[in-house]
Amino acid sequence: MEIGVRWWRRVAVRGPSMSPTVRDGDVLLVRFGGEPSPGDVVLVRWSARPEQLSVKRAVRPEGGGWWVLGDNPFGSTDSRVLGPADVVGIASARMWPQPGRLRPAPHS
Repeated sequence: MEIGVRWWRRVAVRGPSMSPTVRDGDVLLVRFGGEPSPGDVVLVRWSARPEQLSVKRAVRPEGGGWWVLGDNPFGSTDSRVLGPADVVGIASARMWPQPGRLRPAPHS
């Protein structure tokens, strides 16, 4: 991939970690490339689990990656357990079942 090139992909969400913002079965439009901002919903992977992609909320840059948390603290495995994550993409909108822009975390 060329530096500066951005591409988009649909990503289906599995699990309750981002509820109520994003629910199991939602389909998000994710932009690959670019730098996230704190508060963005992002697609991440951890070096301990490189085959697994997860949808989380970016909190802050840390240790060459990002500290990310699920909006559902009772149903999320995130940086509290796995440490900083590598951001793969930034979710910009929900495509299905209710299209619309993603909103900040309910506790923000």
